[in-house]
Amino acid sequence: MSEPAPVLWLILNGKAAAAGDLREAVAGLRGRGIGVAVRVTWEAGDDARYVDEAVQAGAGTVVAGGGDGTLSAVAAALARQGADLDTLPALGLLPLGTANDFAAAAGLPQDPVEALELLLAAPPRPVDLLRVLADGREHWCANLASGGFGTEVTVETGEGMKKLLGGLAYLVTGVARLGRIEAQPLRLRGRGFAWQGGMIALGLGNGRQAGGGQVLCPDARLDDGMLDLTVVPELSGELLATLGTVLRDGREAAVEEVAVRARLPWVELEPEQVLTLNLDGEPVQARHFRIECVPARVRMRLPPACPLLGPG
Repeated sequence: MSEPAPVLWLILNGKAAAAGDLREAVAGLRGRGIGVAVRVTWEAGDDARYVDEAVQAGAGTVVAGGGDGTLSAVAAALARQGADLDTLPALGLLPLGTANDFAAAAGLPQDPVEALELLLAAPPRPVDLLRVLADGREHWCANLASGGFGTEVTVETGEGMKKLLGGLAYLVTGVARLGRIEAQPLRLRGRGFAWQGGMIALGLGNGRQAGGGQVLCPDARLDDGMLDLTVVPELSGELLATLGTVLRDGREAAVEEVAVRARLPWVELEPEQVLTLNLDGEPVQARHFRIECVPARVRMRLPPACPLLGPG
């Protein structure tokens, strides 16, 4: 007789696979008779190969064990299967990364035992993914795509400033560095939306935050069929004066007034020079981007009260 299909198929980032508490959690499930398969990524393409194995084995849930990059890689491999949604394994996340931005925004437990128990109990919900065409090359994004100087400035932004000003705190840090920061000329086009100007920061969200807690798209949802767009334009004149008020008074509302926001099914980015987008930790360069929200592309096991999901 053939062995039953594993209930959980863990695809672990190689950097996190040796964690002792994770080994104990997996051993505990197996001791209860719950089938758990474990695969560890070592080189490029492992995520896709292991997802293929999981589909062929009839696994119930493919679990990305790592951070946002691991989640995105496993979700992309599922999305590329091309099969009907209900015939594919559900997607789960075991937060083992450094920042775990998606997990934090989704309310997923950080403890491996609690996270695995949730994956066994939570019903799968259809969630969207972002499909990114960069000069025609296809990429997928599960959480958030970002551009501009945000990644660089995040490193220099103190924890106190983040707590004071919230998700756009890095803008204030950037003001002090404007002499070394050049805005990137950019044209954006979407359904009923157009914007053109100098951009210093950009967020395209399926999820809400990146960079270790920087909330770029505060209202994004995983199941609304839309991507959330946030553009921070070049700071000059009144905009620069607004940020000066923030520096003096620490008013988060003034920072929020700087951002341009929209909710769109798709958007095209046309920079005047090569633009780098960070797709869940993967930098991608291109002269033209088209980002589409693909509704209900995978089923994911998330907490019942997950703030990234609508009612249902």
